[in-house]
Amino acid sequence: MLRNTFCHIHGVGVKGEQSLWKEGIMTWDDLLKCEGNLFGRKTERIREAIKESQDRLQNGNLAYFAERLPDSQYWRFFSEFRGSTAYLNVETSSLDPWLQYITVMTLYDGKDLSSYVYGKNLNDFMEDVKKYSVLITYNGKRLDLPFLRIFMGLEPSQPHIDLRYLLNSVGLKGGLKGCEETIGIDRGDLKDLDGCSALALWAEYEKNHNKKALETLLSYSAYDAVSLESLMVHGYNLKLKDTPFEESHRLTSPEFPKIPFKADLDTILDLDYYSLYERGYRSRSITQWIYSY
Repeated sequence: MLRNTFCHIHGVGVKGEQSLWKEGIMTWDDLLKCEGNLFGRKTERIREAIKESQDRLQNGNLAYFAERLPDSQYWRFFSEFRGSTAYLNVETSSLDPWLQYITVMTLYDGKDLSSYVYGKNLNDFMEDVKKYSVLITYNGKRLDLPFLRIFMGLEPSQPHIDLRYLLNSVGLKGGLKGCEETIGIDRGDLKDLDGCSALALWAEYEKNHNKKALETLLSYSAYDAVSLESLMVHGYNLKLKDTPFEESHRLTSPEFPKIPFKADLDTILDLDYYSLYERGYRSRSITQWIYSY
């Protein structure tokens, strides 16, 4: 979609881009082939900007486009940089990054899945994440990235796509699980777990050293990360409906990979949610806290 994008060029904008599409100028090459002064005195400068865009894309310089596009248009570079995109999920011991800490994280790149656990290999994430050009989360602006910044001192340099806002813009709401249900993702034994359950699973592991609780939490986190690819593809395809490229650029939904962790149903059924209140959640409903944060 980047090669069909003109709104990143100063002096064109979204309306100018739509006008170009209506005139049959669909790609950068199309514009460079056009004769005449399409933009009056700005024409030569815009042609030079197109040539620079071609060079930057050929060299994989995503930062150039991220600096010139608003966050709401970051979806446009997904197809070109999909091979270097990572889907991130962060689970925590609380919702307050100033007081608590990251418990587990999952990083998925469409092929490989990496998991990180507090007290074991959490710091490995800081090096591993550097391999990717784009980070995708759900509600990461409010949760995942603040925890990385405050708890780990890490400010990812990659452009970040927060699917909460992308999916909301195309009418998909109801939280991550609600969006998953809309597009047919089935979590099996994990379907009834939520953010509150993740807190309880870590509390069980921390208090009783229950390895099944940790594996269940890792499975839950893995599903959160892996489902982001399907949701990103779905959101990308819906965004294309507002362009002339709905059919030509449509992406195929990815196959859902096998999750390497097994959730333990007995552990899930025995979760002690009351202990969370004992640890400082007495003032309000945990579920209300999670969905209003």
